[in-house]
Amino acid sequence: MSTKRILLIDDEPDIQVLTQLSLELEANWKVITAASGREGIVLAESQIPDAILLDVMMPEMDGLSTLAKIKTNPKLKHIPVIFLTAKAQISDRKAFYEAGVKGVITKPFDTLTLASQISGFLGW
Repeated sequence: MSTKRILLIDDEPDIQVLTQLSLELEANWKVITAASGREGIVLAESQIPDAILLDVMMPEMDGLSTLAKIKTNPKLKHIPVIFLTAKAQISDRKAFYEAGVKGVITKPFDTLTLASQISGFLGW
C-alpha cells in the first residue's frame, strides 16, 4: 500500500507542526501544510492529496468557503475533507456534514489517536 498524502490547511503554526509530526510518526503519512484556504487549494491542485484536514476558523477564507471551492473544483471534488475545529456545537456539526465533510475532529485533539480517527472517518 502506498503512503497516504494528507493536506493540512490551518493558519496556526503550532497545529501544523503537531499534526504533521503526529501523522508522520504514528501513521507514516506524508503531510503537506498550507496556512490559508487559498494556499491550500493551490497545493491541493498540484499535489492531489488522499485527504484534506481543514481548519474551520481562518482569516480571509474560512473552512466552509474553502470546502465549497474544493467541492466545486472538478480536479478536487473527489478528495475527502475532515474539519479540525474548536466549534463543536451540534448545529455546527450538522452544517459541516451537510456541506460535505467526511468527519469532524474537535480541537484540541489527541495527537496519539489522530491518525486512527482520520482512518475511521475515511475507512482506511
